Amino acid sequence: MGLSGLMDAPLIAGPLPTTVTVLGAVAGVVLLVGRTRRWWLRSVPVAAVVGAVVVGLVLLVMAVLRPFPDPLPPRVLIWIGVVVAAFALAAYKLRRGWWRAGVAVVAALLVLLTGAIKINAVYGYRPTLNAALGLPFSNQVDLADVAAAPLLDAPPAGPLASAWSPPADMPRRGRISEVTVPGTVSGFAARPAWVYLPPAYLTSPRPRLPVLELIAGQPGGPEDWLLAGRLSEVMDSFAAAHQGLAPVVVVPDATGSDLANTLCLDSRLGNAETYLARDVPDWAAATLQTAPGPMAVGGFSFGGTCALQLALRHPDTFPTFLDVSGQAEPTLGDRASTVAAAFGGDDGAFDRVAPMSELRRRAYPDLHGTLVVGRDDDTYRPQAERVAAAARAAGATIALVELPAGHSWSLASQALGAALPWLAGRLGVLAPAPPPS
Repeated sequence: MGLSGLMDAPLIAGPLPTTVTVLGAVAGVVLLVGRTRRWWLRSVPVAAVVGAVVVGLVLLVMAVLRPFPDPLPPRVLIWIGVVVAAFALAAYKLRRGWWRAGVAVVAALLVLLTGAIKINAVYGYRPTLNAALGLPFSNQVDLADVAAAPLLDAPPAGPLASAWSPPADMPRRGRISEVTVPGTVSGFAARPAWVYLPPAYLTSPRPRLPVLELIAGQPGGPEDWLLAGRLSEVMDSFAAAHQGLAPVVVVPDATGSDLANTLCLDSRLGNAETYLARDVPDWAAATLQTAPGPMAVGGFSFGGTCALQLALRHPDTFPTFLDVSGQAEPTLGDRASTVAAAFGGDDGAFDRVAPMSELRRRAYPDLHGTLVVGRDDDTYRPQAERVAAAARAAGATIALVELPAGHSWSLASQALGAALPWLAGRLGVLAPAPPPS
């Protein structure tokens, strides 16, 4: 395996994580080995207690500060405890000569690496070594270098694909670009956004492609859809099967920082809703050569909840939405804390913007949505079922799809790939297609 192959090696499953796991297990045995009775009756139990105490402190911080609404899964907590206990055991061995100390430090680092691999696997957060190291994207360009071109519109009575023939020099892959989308109307202080341009967008004449606004989870940022969600790979695969055609994807910042949670609303926490529903579409219309009119919106986890909210509150802008593992309503952990932080304790103000309340008050005969959730996700699957039932009762056309997965970025990638034919049909790129099943 060359350097390029190594950097693209999967971290979720395969030879690389298996090798690291075996080395971590050996390292754990090395740290546990001791020749004295005192070692087994004192040192090892104390290390275990230290690990348990740190896990308890993590749970306390999660309960008090609520940096993000989702609880840490048991597997994550267990690995945190194992890693801390490993370093406690290594600390005991630092006094036993330089070579034993060196072996202990290396062993503890191997356990740490194994823990990181295992925690990463829970979320599917960084699927490859290249993504984990945050190396530059090979398909990145400066948007200013993508020249304007003559435009090809969709025919009046058919999809864009029926009028499109790709030129011989069309690139095989799309391009991505980091861009600044100002909060002109909202005043929201957003981090840089990302744009995916399909191969057909890079031609002249250029088909006037529609826009999909895609929102990441929380904690995190827009780049998570590129690194964890493998956006370019998913979109390029779809484009390759459809003569280079695919939606242009804009991935804006919805939170302002990694740990912030704006609830995707206009509130004391920031005007995220106006930014996503007004500033981002305005920027796309003014900056990109894309199709005018309605867009689609989608997202994963926090982003899925956000997509639902935007579609319900701005159905003329977003009559099509993809909600992957979203919640029934935005939250900072519980309703009381959410209402207090966002609206100063005004329950009525929160109720006026909560999705389930919107669905009880308003009819949505022209809204089309697909909700995707992991079959093994006992937290988000029941919420998706409630949202789907309420949206159908409000007149929306809703598909609820379960995939064999949990709450992870690998689910988000699968969901986007499965939904793209339906999204492209709704956006006029292809002939209408049913939602994924």
